[in-house]
Amino acid sequence: MTTLFYGVFKRDLALAFRQKAELAQPLLFLLIVITLFPIAVGPGPDILQRIGPGVIWVAAILASLLGMDRLFKEDFNDGSLEQMMLSGHPLYQLVLAKITAHWLVCFIPVLLLTPLFSILLNQTLTMAVALFLSLLLGTPLLSLMAAIAMGLTVGVPKGGLLPSLLMLPVLIPLLIFATSAVESAAMGLSYTPQLAVIGAMFLVALALAPLATVYALKVSQH
Repeated sequence: MTTLFYGVFKRDLALAFRQKAELAQPLLFLLIVITLFPIAVGPGPDILQRIGPGVIWVAAILASLLGMDRLFKEDFNDGSLEQMMLSGHPLYQLVLAKITAHWLVCFIPVLLLTPLFSILLNQTLTMAVALFLSLLLGTPLLSLMAAIAMGLTVGVPKGGLLPSLLMLPVLIPLLIFATSAVESAAMGLSYTPQLAVIGAMFLVALALAPLATVYALKVSQH
């Protein structure tokens, strides 16, 4: 099982780093949004501090949507996905490896750049810590939900915004609790309850999302 997981994980990382332009696209999008937003709303430190967490989270979500196709679309187009499903290996392990690779490629750069974004948007140290922790718990949830959405729509020729719409019921509460955690930190209150809710959402998704993705992929193949 470990060898299978590691093999798929290593393969997806190798394919991602071969396409450096597509790899950098979500991160460049995120940088552009974070850089231009203070110019659009004004450089007032109070305004930036109040809206900064929401801006970073919305930008991270939109940037993640740009990289969703890398989960299954290319494998579906070249027949690799069908071969994986016919190989007899546990699809749960294959899907979990691909989700892990997607999270590392799409969101580790975001987490590493969070301190810079916090400085640009005038976040205090406490707010920056709360923002980082919310991203650390929330971004894996985005990858897990993206896997289900892409699994359901991988066979659709022109899926367009359909995967994003399927993720909307999860994106809204995640965004509410994540920004609420940073607001609580700004007021000097405990933000542990909000992080606990996000963590609970992540653990439930970790247990169920790979199984749901496997089922979605099987449905899409028929």
